[in-house]
Amino acid sequence: MTTSIRDAAQPFSGGALSSLLPPGLRLLGLGEPTHGVEAFPELRNEIFRHLVEHEGYRSITLESDCLAGLAADAYVTDGIGTLDTALSQGFSHGFGASPANRELLRWMRAYNEQRPRPERLRFSGFDGPLEVMGPAGPGPALTALHDYLAGHLDLPWSREQLDQLLGPDERWTDPAATMDPARSVGRSPEAKELRLLADDLRVLLSTHAPDLTAATSTDDWWRADLYARTATGLLRYHAGMADPAPTRVNTLMGLRDAIMADNLAAIVSRERRRGPTLAFAGNRHLQRDRSHLQFAGLPLQWWSAGAIAGTRLPGEYAFVATTFGTRGSDVPPPDTLEGVLSTLPYARAVIDPGRLAGIADQLKPRIPADHTYLALDPATTGRLDAVVFVATIG
Repeated sequence: MTTSIRDAAQPFSGGALSSLLPPGLRLLGLGEPTHGVEAFPELRNEIFRHLVEHEGYRSITLESDCLAGLAADAYVTDGIGTLDTALSQGFSHGFGASPANRELLRWMRAYNEQRPRPERLRFSGFDGPLEVMGPAGPGPALTALHDYLAGHLDLPWSREQLDQLLGPDERWTDPAATMDPARSVGRSPEAKELRLLADDLRVLLSTHAPDLTAATSTDDWWRADLYARTATGLLRYHAGMADPAPTRVNTLMGLRDAIMADNLAAIVSRERRRGPTLAFAGNRHLQRDRSHLQFAGLPLQWWSAGAIAGTRLPGEYAFVATTFGTRGSDVPPPDTLEGVLSTLPYARAVIDPGRLAGIADQLKPRIPADHTYLALDPATTGRLDAVVFVATIG
């Protein structure tokens, strides 16, 4: 078995990884097995630099708040603000504190400084404004969309009517609603009316796209469409929060990845003429297979953003999963994929999943000591385009 694994592996390099990817990609998903371990965003930075310099990539998108990401993009694209401000305002989930994310923005800004705007690298988040303790309210996105349209169209709703329907933001962001659907306002009469209003505003944005783009800019229209996607996605998510059904959490997991998939599709559409996009997130958000998770004793399963994106981009999406061997006292058993990969003589390796046939079906899924780490399922390696293995992490 070890000899076969060595035949499937080579030392990590950007070129080694690129050699396993199919041609014609517009979106490359790079997953990480756990958050908060710098080895994986550092690896991402190395891969992104290679893709930019050798494969024509011009954008990167992260599992981070899509609205917050506008601040980081403004910094790397046009030098607006400071690096510290871009990190503090441009990320969610605490990712702005990551040294690797600081280095990513610093390098992107330095790369862009001497290039014309059409050739500059772009940054975005593709997650919704969804933190652990609950989603943001739809107000900021919905009012920004309304204000953009009101500057050019006669709307049947005033800003005052919109504000009255929204009410105070605290109604939407009550942390108790995360676990108690009765505390959510997502199915109130006002919320239902807001869902119709948001849908109508988005239709106006679409039907008047030629005039609006000419009067403003392509970037301004795209930003307004981001507000529209975010507002409608958040209102759907809040409706799911208010659902008392036993399937509530499973529905919310699927709704979050649907928001991610919509954002990925929009990013690919915007970037199509400039080059492919690298997307970086947890493996479970980018894999092609149905995602599985145990939550409070309940088995959850939903289709990931990567799986949805793959159906929208036939032949243009690839997924690379990352995993690791040893972390402190957590050593993978020898009959797991990570255990077998640990026999490789490389600190970091690129694995060709196509050469794991006959090996993976002899292996068991790893049960890690750390519940925040989601191990690769050996049975699904045939759906991967490549695996990057890191032997030891801190």
